[in-house]
Amino acid sequence: MSSQITMNETQTSTNDRINNLKAFDEEKTGVKGLVDAGSTSIPNIFVRPLEDRTKDLSTSPDNISVPIIDFAHVGQNIDQTAEIVKEIMMASKKWGFFQVVNHGIPLEVLENMIEVTRMFHEHDVESKKKLYSRDFQSKRVTYFSSHDLYNSKAADWRDTLYVTTLFTAGEVDPQELPTICKDVIPEYVNHILELGDRILMLLSMGLGLEPNYLGDLECSRGWALACHYYPPCPEPQLTLGTSGHADVSFITILLQDQIGGLQVLHENQWVNIEPISGALIVNIGNALQIISNDMLKSIYHIVIAKSVGPRISIPLFINGYFKSKKIYGPIKELTSVENPPIYREFTIEKLLTYFYSKSLDDLGIDHFKLQPYKDGN
Repeated sequence: MSSQITMNETQTSTNDRINNLKAFDEEKTGVKGLVDAGSTSIPNIFVRPLEDRTKDLSTSPDNISVPIIDFAHVGQNIDQTAEIVKEIMMASKKWGFFQVVNHGIPLEVLENMIEVTRMFHEHDVESKKKLYSRDFQSKRVTYFSSHDLYNSKAADWRDTLYVTTLFTAGEVDPQELPTICKDVIPEYVNHILELGDRILMLLSMGLGLEPNYLGDLECSRGWALACHYYPPCPEPQLTLGTSGHADVSFITILLQDQIGGLQVLHENQWVNIEPISGALIVNIGNALQIISNDMLKSIYHIVIAKSVGPRISIPLFINGYFKSKKIYGPIKELTSVENPPIYREFTIEKLLTYFYSKSLDDLGIDHFKLQPYKDGN
């Protein structure tokens, strides 16, 4: 009898959670809507399971930090470029993350992008509601809170304006963008994609491949820009701004403001990635770890919730194109009898379909390993 009661209680709790998620989603006002309504506590749908709240993430060791790489001399001469390639490879193998300074993108472009992101999220509610959607595949521009809302253990304390070419061919028409963003976003994206091509070139060289090798894989053909807004949280110890995860992308290039909160898991401890004015953060994604056959690492990272804010962060994910028929897998030049392929081949469609079917904190890269994995496919 007691086991039946427990099962009934669990079912009731699950149903209550689903109803609460739907109620939040149907409001279409996101986390900021809760803050604007004067919430002094966070709804249960945002509360992390107790076992996930045992470690204090607000403290981080201050004697180690993500590598900072100066791009000022990229391409100026062979020796200087080779030294930068070495730094990138060391960072990508050991950390999976690095910060780039002197990357050539004007500070004004970065500041404008942060400002229009803030202005969009603080714009009138009705304008945002018109964009609110979980249809990521047919709409190029959407607004939502937690893309994995219904699959997650707990919703993230964050809202997002999402612009993507992953699923639909061609570039985003500025007229599709919110009026406040239509001039700034295209300029910013063009700059970031150019930087992305440079980074892929340097990574190709570091892997011992031709400089244009990764670029020729059409990695940059599909991309997604997430303009994140993290409102101040009344109970930051109970939730996260972004759940622990590793990106599905080839590479991600992120712009953050000065509030901070991004942490990377390094040698079994969470390390802050401290904001640097004018810097951009680069991290290796699952797709690049797979095709490099584990030479480059896609690392787990989170964003802690804070009582101050709003925090703005803007990652651009270079993912490849969803409908491409191209087959990806461990690069043959990087494998041998002594170093056989670790992963099976995949298409971008398979990679992204699996990513969107799971909770953000699911370690999806194991799904593509050649050894047997959970669902038996």
